[in-house]
This record gives sequence, C-alpha cells and structure tokens, in this order.
Amino acid sequence: MNLALTVLEIVAPVFLLAGIGLVWVKAGFEYRVQFVTRLAMTLSVPCLIFTALMQTQIDPKALAALAYAAVAAYAVLTVAAFALVRLARLETRTYLAPLIFGNTGNIGLPLALFAFGETGLSYAVVVFAIMALWSFTFGIWVVAGGGSVTRALKEPMVWATLLGGIFLWQGWQTPRWLTNTLELTGQMAIPLMLITLGVAVARLHPGQMSRAVALSVVKMVLCVAVAWGLGRVFALDEVAFAVLVLQVATPVAVTSFMLAEKYGADSEAVAGLVVASTLASVIYLPLILAAVL
Repeated sequence: MNLALTVLEIVAPVFLLAGIGLVWVKAGFEYRVQFVTRLAMTLSVPCLIFTALMQTQIDPKALAALAYAAVAAYAVLTVAAFALVRLARLETRTYLAPLIFGNTGNIGLPLALFAFGETGLSYAVVVFAIMALWSFTFGIWVVAGGGSVTRALKEPMVWATLLGGIFLWQGWQTPRWLTNTLELTGQMAIPLMLITLGVAVARLHPGQMSRAVALSVVKMVLCVAVAWGLGRVFALDEVAFAVLVLQVATPVAVTSFMLAEKYGADSEAVAGLVVASTLASVIYLPLILAAVL
C-alpha cells in the first residue's frame, strides 16, 4: 500500500497537469502551442538544465557513467528500431524516429524530479540532453532525408548542457542574483511542458490506431529491456539506473508528430503513436516506477 501511494504521489501531478491542458482545449480556450513550446525550449528548459547541472552535488564520474549508458542505449535502440522497421516493412521516415525517441522532456524530467528530487532531475537532464542532440541530428536526418550538425549547435539546450557541465567540472557558481533569476525561469519549464503535452494530444488526429497500439507496446518493451540491461552493464547507482530506465521508456514525443508534419512523413500515423503510447504510459510508467523504487 505504501509503495502504491508513493507511486501515485509521483505520477499524479504529471498526468493531472497534462489533463489540464486537454480540458483547456476541450473547453474551447486559446492555447498557442508553437509559442509556448518555443518559450520552453529556448528559455525555461535551458535555464532548468544549466542550474540543475551547476548546482548538483552528484559526483561528475557518476554523471559521466550515466551519459555513457545513455549514449549506448540510444545507439542500441537505433539499430533495433531500424531492424524492426525493416522487418515489419514500415516506412522509415515515418516510424523510425518515434520508435527511438521518447518524451524525455515533458514527462521524463518531471517524473525524475518528483520521484528522486534534485538528484533525479540532475541525472534526467543528462539523458534528456543526449536524446535531444541525437534527435536534432539523426532524427531530423531520418524524417527530412537530410540534416546538419549545425542545427543541433543552434539549440540553447545543447549550450546549456555544455555550460552546466563545465561549471560542474570547475566548481563554478553564477552570482546569487543571477542564479535566482535562472532558477525562477527554469521553474516554468515543467508545468509548461506538461500542460502543452495535454493540449497537443487533445488536438491530434490519430490514424492507424491498431498498428499504433501494437508498436507502442513493442517500443515500451524494447526500451525498458535496453535501458535495464545497459544500466546494469554500466553499474549505475540506484537513482541513475531508475532515471535511465524511466527516461528511455517514456512514450513517443509530440515533437515527432511536428517533424513528420513539417517534412511530409505520415503525420497521422505518428499522431496515432503519440496518442497510443501516451495513454499506455498512464499504466506502464507507474509499474516501471514501482519496479525501480
């Protein structure tokens, strides 16, 4: 009973805030997803990442071990997802990226924070940054048929991660007045991302739902197996291991739908994956959380 209550206390804020976004849209209120997403990804999330890394008390070696494990996990997932897409004769541009990349920002960061506090958040931003870098390069290349490393270098999140890592490594701290400003700005990120997730899901027009449900289950099993195995291989500590599994196992991100729509892939099929995997995560994320607590 205590474990169930703990899990409920962790996951309830995540899905309730997403639910607020869904109800907001259904009530007919205006919500500019593009503006809010840009505000979050270019300002509040980078501030959150930078301050979380700068102020973490985690041993840099432990963060490095998690980074290596995350890189290995996404490398294995890329190969496995490509093999799955080929065997199932699915369109690579439509299905490969969603099967690799999860919603490590909107869902993964708040889950790690609520479950493991600031330590969990510090670990989670490392996985999030690695996923984002791979998504901005390889992910866009897959969907668009071409890409550039320079796009990733233009993302504020990448620079926030690099600067945060340097400050952590050198033991530097920004002046208190600046730290307070950055922290306050970063505190917007999690509620903004969760509400926006609910809004985006409410506006999607999913297609091919039977296939989406099946692929969502396969993605979940594959992601958990890869993250769990590599977490043990790299001998991560308990919190880092739990964060890696949760982050890699998050459902398909709404950004996958946005990229599919922008570059002419089958956006309705991707929307189906987003909706099916997000709804399924209401069930499987609490179970994963209970297993790693």
